[in-house]
Amino acid sequence: MMQSSPSAPSPLANRRRRRLRLSMTPLIDVVFILLVFFMLASSFLDWRSIRLSSTAAAGGATGAEGALLVELTQDGARLSGERLTMDGLIERVSARISQKPEQRILVRPATGVDMQRMVVLLDRLAASGAQDISLMAVR
Repeated sequence: MMQSSPSAPSPLANRRRRRLRLSMTPLIDVVFILLVFFMLASSFLDWRSIRLSSTAAAGGATGAEGALLVELTQDGARLSGERLTMDGLIERVSARISQKPEQRILVRPATGVDMQRMVVLLDRLAASGAQDISLMAVR
């Protein structure tokens, strides 16, 4: 009976060695293709901005004459002290802006109002045609 020498590799050992070798190239290719796909499929061009001025820069109390005061509270909004829904508020502001396009609007959020609600209000005011929007300090 012939025994193979311990230094000579058997055909079975060669097969096992081939199975254990994993190539990372296909994985890297897939990750790269996914990266390129998501970069091309994403849109970063929908950036909008809302122009605001601070009441201090506009002259403080003298700049508030004739301005509409919009107060954003936890449970709704008020226009010059009158409680309104968001749609009613935007409707009234739009009517005032159609009469007086340079109408100044002061927005004063109450303490604890979510930033998202304030941004939605500012966005809707800007969409209604308001040109002069000022943000007052939180009270």
